[in-house]
Formats: sequence, C-alpha cells, structure tokens
Amino acid sequence: MKKHIPNLLTLGNLLCGTIATIFAIKGDFVGTAILVIAGIVFDFFDGFVARMLNVQGELGKQLDSLADMVTSGVVPGIVMLQLLIIALNVDAAAYFGIDIYGATGSNLPYLGLLLTLGAGYRLANFNIDTRQSDSFIGIPTPAMTLFVIALPLIVEFSGQSFFVNLIQNQYFLIVVTLLLTYLMNAEIPLFALKFKTFGFKENRLKYIFLLVAVLLLIVLKFVAIPLIILLYVAFSVVNNLIKG
Repeated sequence: MKKHIPNLLTLGNLLCGTIATIFAIKGDFVGTAILVIAGIVFDFFDGFVARMLNVQGELGKQLDSLADMVTSGVVPGIVMLQLLIIALNVDAAAYFGIDIYGATGSNLPYLGLLLTLGAGYRLANFNIDTRQSDSFIGIPTPAMTLFVIALPLIVEFSGQSFFVNLIQNQYFLIVVTLLLTYLMNAEIPLFALKFKTFGFKENRLKYIFLLVAVLLLIVLKFVAIPLIILLYVAFSVVNNLIKG
C-alpha cells in the first residue's frame, strides 16, 4: 500500500493543475496561483515521500512528469495567453469560445503557448537526461510557472504603476515568453536547493541565495518572485564561472 502514497500525492498535483487550468481560462489569476502553488507543494512532497519510503519507481517518474505538464506546462501557457490578450485589448471570447477564428485583431496571444511547448520538451528530456539527478540543466518548469503566475498578481496587488505598465506591455510579455522558453531548455547548469549537509562552507551559495530571496520577498512581495527566478539563474552562472 505504501508504494501508492507518493502516486496519490502526484495525482493531487495533477488535480490542482487541472482545476487551475479552468481558473486560468476564466481569468481568475488568484485562484490559479493558489492551485498552482498547491500543486507544486504536492510535487515536492511526492518525491520526498517516495525517497523516505524507498518506493521510487518508473511509474512514479512518468506520472510526475505528466502531472507537471499540466500544472507547470498548460497553466502558465494559458496565463501568458491571457496576459497578451489583456495587453492587446482583444476579445477573449474568440480564444476561449466556440469561434476561435473570430475577429480578434491579432493572433499574437497564441505565442504564450510557447511556454507549454517548451515545458513539454523539457519534461520529456528531463526523464532521459541522467545528468540532472543532483542539479538542473535549464530552469525547472515549476520555477518558470511561478514566474508567470506572479505577473498578474503584481498587476493586481503591487499598486506600482511602473510594474503594472511593464507587465501590460505586449513586447515585454513576448520577451518573457521567449526567454523562459529558452531558459527551460538551455544548457545552463543550475544548482539544486537540496542539502546533503547543513554546513555553511559547502552550502554557502544556497544560504546566500535563500537569504537574498527572503529579503526580496519581504520588501517587494509579489514583485520579488520573477526577480528571484532570474537571480537563481544569475547565481548559477556566476557559480559555474567560478568553478571554471
């Protein structure tokens, strides 16, 4: 029975992602964010519990990727599509209604679905890439998803016109879409936030990153989330250069 416990947690991730997809289509970005975060929590604990119970298996590995494809693939693609619809001020009903070829004035919002394609390719590649057991190559799909779902929350809750205007700019959203799609599949080694020991010397980079991340969250709140993801990439690149 215990071998099914991690799979039930993974299915919890899939359920959260499925409902989050519905919320994203409706334009309820707060509900989408809550469900995505819940799914990511399930995603973290399914692997943790599988290792703790020593019941890792190929089924769990494949099921995990399928669940992630929804929560951290389909959902961010739809959220970005919605943000582009808002930025372009076009008719959302033409995208989510029966008439998908309606007079929207632009097909550009579909570009947001590049995130879904990039996530799918990364997840498939991750399953066959033996190099990513203790670290990552390219940003993980949950990190990309947190970046994307934070954008509408910044618009709604930050109250800072600079960030609101930036996120509602179509060119900014296009650049973010292309950048995140690239970073998910780029050959950039990124450190993993896993602690084999808790000594400062061997975990210096991780402790500094976590401290900076917490400070940014306290000061900037939702605005901090995309910055932390970019900082994660920057820290990793610097660390790679130092190691030579």
